[in-house]
Amino acid sequence: MKKHVNTSKLLMSLGGASLAIGLLAGCTAGAEAGQAIAGSTAEATQGAAAATGTMTPSEILSSTAWETTGATDAQGEAVELSDKDVSNFVGNAYFRADGTFDMYNLDDSPKMQGDWTVSDDGKTRSIVAKDDAGKVLFTRDSQIVTLAGEEFTYRVFPDPEKTDVYFDIVHTPTSHPEPAVSWRSY
Repeated sequence: MKKHVNTSKLLMSLGGASLAIGLLAGCTAGAEAGQAIAGSTAEATQGAAAATGTMTPSEILSSTAWETTGATDAQGEAVELSDKDVSNFVGNAYFRADGTFDMYNLDDSPKMQGDWTVSDDGKTRSIVAKDDAGKVLFTRDSQIVTLAGEEFTYRVFPDPEKTDVYFDIVHTPTSHPEPAVSWRSY
């Protein structure tokens, strides 16, 4: 009987610890959401990370795989992911801490690979897309709208001369495993 009592006490202690951790995580998520509403989401994200002293913008981006889950236009209206101005940016992205990335379409077919950086202030993500041999195909700087543990959103301009027409491409963390397809030979 003694073993049963000790086991019960242990299980109750573990349950209490799990509850405390869950409540702490919920409070943290609520605080981050409140900060995002209070001002610029990029600034709120950086403020939250700075306050906890845990992650830089680059660390946040490389901390998880990202899946495109939405898009909005300059008026904040939802845009279908199949829209001609958005569809090229849809997929799963895997940003590694070593500064390399791979992106795949939602059907797991390869999209692009290369190198990436995020500015120290967390406002710009830069990618350098490369072919199989490592030759640069293009470079692209994108304004970061939100970069937090639960969302990565960047802005694209169909015509760089018309900055009043843009689309925000929304990504959320995904547990989708990176496809085994590897085209990186450099």
